[in-house]
Amino acid sequence: MGTSLVDNTVLVIGRPSGIARAIVEAALAEGAKVTVAGRDAAKLRRAYDENVHAEMIDITDDATIQSLAERMGSVDHVVTTASARARGLLQDLDREALRGSFDTKVIGPVMLAKYFAPRINEGGSITLFSGVHAFKPTIGYLGVGITNGAADFLTRSLSLELGPIRVNSISPGVIDTGIWDGFGEEGKREYFEHFRTHNPARRIGTVEDIAEAVIFAMTNRFLTGVTLRVDGGEPLT
Repeated sequence: MGTSLVDNTVLVIGRPSGIARAIVEAALAEGAKVTVAGRDAAKLRRAYDENVHAEMIDITDDATIQSLAERMGSVDHVVTTASARARGLLQDLDREALRGSFDTKVIGPVMLAKYFAPRINEGGSITLFSGVHAFKPTIGYLGVGITNGAADFLTRSLSLELGPIRVNSISPGVIDTGIWDGFGEEGKREYFEHFRTHNPARRIGTVEDIAEAVIFAMTNRFLTGVTLRVDGGEPLT
């Protein structure tokens, strides 16, 4: 076990799987006291053992954000992995999908910062999530790209307004999570093979790659206003 987060309180918002779970496990390994939060607190409690405290929050509902901030009292690090993707060609996009995307990855984090910043301890941080399509426009990912681009700008803006609280974001590339299962086994294999053979790293990312970046963002006390691109160099291709 590492020691970089010993006795620090870390709040991780997201589902009990994939990237969020990897972040929780990495923070625990570094000695943190971890609280997980999401819309279904009961599901979160079932997914983790007694070392992880579970709470309810809806990133699109200000009242639940404020309530959780008040219940927690103080916190060292806040991480939100919540997302709602507005994926598809322009002709297929609708207003509600775009609103949901922005509400979850941009407006929600603004409200998180509003209610949690006054409660973040000295040396603490907020970590948001952007994404590779903020830096590599791709047909079919307009909604995703503009949302992630806004999250990238939000990171820099909040770091100025909230300093010395540090605010950073992580921009993952193609990561091997269940989000791609909808492609089917063969479709997922072909999709991964395409990216594996085209990006400079010549592999698909793992949830552990992302968790390591989040730990770095939380613990490097001279890092702020930065979007860490953990994407295997995909935007270069």
